[in-house]
Amino acid sequence: MKGNKNKRALVWVGILALALVFCTTSLCLAGELDVFAGENQVLRISGGTAHIPVMKAAAQKIMTFNPEIQIIIAGGGSGAGIKQVGEGLVDIGNSGRQATDTEVAKYGLKMVKWAIDGVAAVTNPQNPVKSLSSLQLQDIFSGKIVSWKEVGGKDAPINVYTRDAASGTREVFWKKALKEGDITEKANVVVSNGAMKTGVSNDPYSIGYVSVGFIDDGVSALTLDGVTPSMASVKSGEYTVARGLFSNTKGEAKGLAKKFIDYLLGPDGQALALEKGFIPVN
Repeated sequence: MKGNKNKRALVWVGILALALVFCTTSLCLAGELDVFAGENQVLRISGGTAHIPVMKAAAQKIMTFNPEIQIIIAGGGSGAGIKQVGEGLVDIGNSGRQATDTEVAKYGLKMVKWAIDGVAAVTNPQNPVKSLSSLQLQDIFSGKIVSWKEVGGKDAPINVYTRDAASGTREVFWKKALKEGDITEKANVVVSNGAMKTGVSNDPYSIGYVSVGFIDDGVSALTLDGVTPSMASVKSGEYTVARGLFSNTKGEAKGLAKKFIDYLLGPDGQALALEKGFIPVN
């Protein structure tokens, strides 16, 4: 009888411990969202497309907590985000690169980095070529190498995909992977990470590049100079084609924009960044 009482006591201790953990976690998450209570404004965000999965996830949590808040999210690329926030068209302009000194001076921008992102060269999963050297990659994008046969693949033409000039993803890839080399005029230009992934996954002879957070079974990430792009290799610094993800405001962030950016930097926002394939800064 005494043994049964002890067992029941242990069971209740276990239940109470689990309840305490659950309640503490819930209160923590609710605490982060409490700052949005009483708000009834519209928050407009545009810019880098790599940011969008985290932006949408954060917006959904915030608007679920407070349905009076409306958060509108658009892409357009880093250049568009910087320009639009500078001109007062949006409250937050996202960019996958640091704003230039000229842009900062012109618009009075304040930049906040909340995650780190790698950019990987990708091919169609059917392509047997799984690794390239930096020189091979540069020669492919410049148009010097035009057949997959030249790099150990099939006797088939290489279809190059790239982003538009305003893209922060393009800028980091061009600077760090292509060493500021030429990109062939024959390249197919797409407007977002999502469009790039779709194009490459539908073209068996394609090559392009996407944020590491966008890599899935639809594309194959190429090993570059013996290093495979991944969250781990970006975080360790072994894979060097990487950049910061920034949210920019015109002047110091204030009001709902400040609360949103602070949320991105908090535990919940940083967990969302990690969940979407990026490296949190905190």
